[in-house]
Amino acid sequence: MNWKAPVSDSAAPPPLSRREFCRAGLAAGVGFSLASSARPVSAKEFPPGHYVDVHTHLGQTWNSTQPLSAEGLLKWMDASDVAQAVVLPLVSPESSSYPLTTDFVLSETKPHRDRLIPFCSVDPRASYSGGLRGLVDMLKKYIDAGVKGFGEHKPGVKIDDPRNMTIYAACGELNLPLLFHLDEQRNTDAPGLPGLEKAIKEFPKTQFIGHGPGWWASISANVKQADLGGYPDGPVAPGGAIDTLMDKYSNIHGDLSAGSGARAISRDLTFGRDFLVRRADRLMFGTDFLSPGQEVPQLTLFRQLQLPADVQAKIFRDNARKLLRLTS
Repeated sequence: MNWKAPVSDSAAPPPLSRREFCRAGLAAGVGFSLASSARPVSAKEFPPGHYVDVHTHLGQTWNSTQPLSAEGLLKWMDASDVAQAVVLPLVSPESSSYPLTTDFVLSETKPHRDRLIPFCSVDPRASYSGGLRGLVDMLKKYIDAGVKGFGEHKPGVKIDDPRNMTIYAACGELNLPLLFHLDEQRNTDAPGLPGLEKAIKEFPKTQFIGHGPGWWASISANVKQADLGGYPDGPVAPGGAIDTLMDKYSNIHGDLSAGSGARAISRDLTFGRDFLVRRADRLMFGTDFLSPGQEVPQLTLFRQLQLPADVQAKIFRDNARKLLRLTS
């Protein structure tokens, strides 16, 4: 969860109201559609708003940020045209300054389940008995309580660590999409993401959602090890690991949140826009919103790109609703 945008990114303006947002979109020639070509979605089925945000947090995440309440998140969502938002726990010691447990997320989102979608998380190093069956039983209890996915998965181990592989197996068995963070400290990997490919290939029933500097640096082919922990700049070299993995496997998706997601697209706008159009079935809007007053570069970036209406519909909301099996 690398919420702060890179220093070279321009500051995002204050969130627009829904009316202002739509007016700005129309002025820029951006058309919005409330339906994807694959699965029509009626405006009456879901709360109003053009976005489903697949990456937010509640509570106090870092000792340098302010706590965010459910009411504060909902207020920001209303101002930013966000209909629904996934709320992610953070349970690994490397993932945040303060632990944000699954039980906390379930409690905070319970009064607002039409708009706030809880995920669950278990650190792969946690003590539990029964191996895979024991983990499956643990996760079933969270599913019964309403979770729709697993993450933010952010432990300080290799992406293909055997303990991680047990997590992936359980999520595949239970149809829980798994949102992971990848960088030089958490879910570590090498250029080309061979460890991630091993996991994706071994667990084809598990739907993986990529996030973080290491994942988004891999949009480009010329990635060095140090790039997996930062924000590479400059033109994108075609043939990056993200495109390669998406060509080979149907169970890998991308979360466009945080500074890493925004930078991956904005560093080379021509490539970035083409990438969004080409991978429209695999990408999902996200922000990593976690603190009151936080800048959100995605809102400015996507207004700038003038994507086709069908691409907007898929990336902004329909892909997430389909993958998470959301209903009104």
